Amino acid sequence: MENTEPKKKIVPIILVLVVGLILFYAFNKITYALHHEDTDDAQIDNDINPVMARITGYVDQIRFDDNQLVHKGDTLVLLDDRDLRIKVEQAEAALENARAGVTVAEANVNSAIANFETSKSTSESSRIRVWKATTDFTRYGNLLKDNAVSQQQYDAAKAEKETAEAQQVITQHQQAAAGAMVVAAKKQISVASANVSSKKSDLDYANLQLTYATIIAPATGLASKKSIQPGQLVNAGANLFAIVSNNIVYVVANFKETQLEQMQKGNSVEVIVDAYPNTKLEGTIDNFSAATGAKFSLLPPDNATGNFVKVIQRIPVKIILKNSESLKDKLRPGMSVKVSVKVS
Repeated sequence: MENTEPKKKIVPIILVLVVGLILFYAFNKITYALHHEDTDDAQIDNDINPVMARITGYVDQIRFDDNQLVHKGDTLVLLDDRDLRIKVEQAEAALENARAGVTVAEANVNSAIANFETSKSTSESSRIRVWKATTDFTRYGNLLKDNAVSQQQYDAAKAEKETAEAQQVITQHQQAAAGAMVVAAKKQISVASANVSSKKSDLDYANLQLTYATIIAPATGLASKKSIQPGQLVNAGANLFAIVSNNIVYVVANFKETQLEQMQKGNSVEVIVDAYPNTKLEGTIDNFSAATGAKFSLLPPDNATGNFVKVIQRIPVKIILKNSESLKDKLRPGMSVKVSVKVS
């Protein structure tokens, strides 16, 4: 009977402690839930730059290894460019030929102008000849009335006048034709100059295509997912590899729409990476997605089909990390994390 009395006192104490611990745990949970929004539907993310071929060609050289650090502007892949160089040479030859065409057109203009001046002088000579023949014809007519000249002399003066007038018509037509040739020759300069511009554009395009045979890094980061080998034929638009940017990584957390009421840009965030659970990272909310994840999916749901079932949607939230230096070289896009946002 003496041993039962202490046991009766211990049991209530234990019960009180257990209930107290449960209440304390529940109070902490409720308090935490009132001031935080959590999700484990989140992952590390970063900018991934896909590198694609802009021309079709055979791979000549690969100057990087998979998952190697590369810097923006580094030459990573060389395609066989022999056919492209030949096209550049052809375009250069065509451009020189077009420029020579301009020189020929300018020479034709000078020649046409000289012909025009000659025909103009000939036309002026014909005009003077007509004037003299007309004057002689009039004089011989008056003299014929006075029987001072013979009929033969009068007829000769008349024939000379008519011949001069006919010749004048011919020289006038020749002058008009020479003037038209000058206009046409000047237009040929415009045509030849336009041809030069066209050939220059062809040369610029050929040189641009040649530069595409050298594939450079568009950003600094890790070159990954290499899918090419030397000698392989790649088509324009084919993915060759990707570069995971060397910028600061961030977190994309997919919160339920019902969790967003008190969340706003600038809220403090606590992040725990599943791979490194003993390291807590801090961050802040940077922005919210413009639409739900479902709307951005390949086949977004159509709620107008008649079989609508309400499903809570999730909104991607971008979180910028503050103190990720300790894990900077370890964090990789796609890693799972747990996110807790302090809302008030």
